[in-house]
Amino acid sequence: MSRKRQAEYRFLKQDTYPLWLFAGFSIFWVGLAIAPRYRSDWLLENMLVFVTIPVLGWIWYREGVSHLAWNGVFLFLTFHEIGAHYTYSEVPYDQWYQTLFGFSLDRSLGFERNQYDRWVHFLYGLLILPLVAELMEKIFPLDSFLRRLVPVSMIMSHAALYELIEWCAAEMFGGTLGQAYLGAQGDMWDEHKDMLLALLGALVASTLILIKDRHSQCG
Repeated sequence: MSRKRQAEYRFLKQDTYPLWLFAGFSIFWVGLAIAPRYRSDWLLENMLVFVTIPVLGWIWYREGVSHLAWNGVFLFLTFHEIGAHYTYSEVPYDQWYQTLFGFSLDRSLGFERNQYDRWVHFLYGLLILPLVAELMEKIFPLDSFLRRLVPVSMIMSHAALYELIEWCAAEMFGGTLGQAYLGAQGDMWDEHKDMLLALLGALVASTLILIKDRHSQCG
């Protein structure tokens, strides 16, 4: 069989579930791309999406990633798009919560700032680690310490890299756009807290995966 025919056969055998998720995300993306609160900030935030989608397409073509991992990526990008539409520091999540449950989540927890960016940094670690762990498992197939350590370390390095990118963008653009993209809201420890939350999310996800694996082995 020629390489071309092999490639065609492999394409036809691909799992279509990620394509359905991509279609759903595309519809959601288009809806939130209409009249975002700050178009310039929306463009900056979506640079992540423009870079990520081709990489995810390559991962899909290479196969071997579970539906759990794809669901995590889909959910994270969805939350990210909400932040891009409103700008992270102005997402009215507390108003939505009050409408649904009748009381303020922020007030009940003693929060004095918009916490949406904090939630999403935690969700990055929680929702993206399964994908990273499954990709790393191909490199570290044994149940070793590195198999647990490397995915968490990669999430942490990504979180640190993103904070550096935010800092560079704020310095480059300055003014309202730079502050909107940075989203520090006057907190001098904002970057440190964001990285910590991403790490905590990754540790929670890694622990849940470990429990799941041990349960599967016992079953």
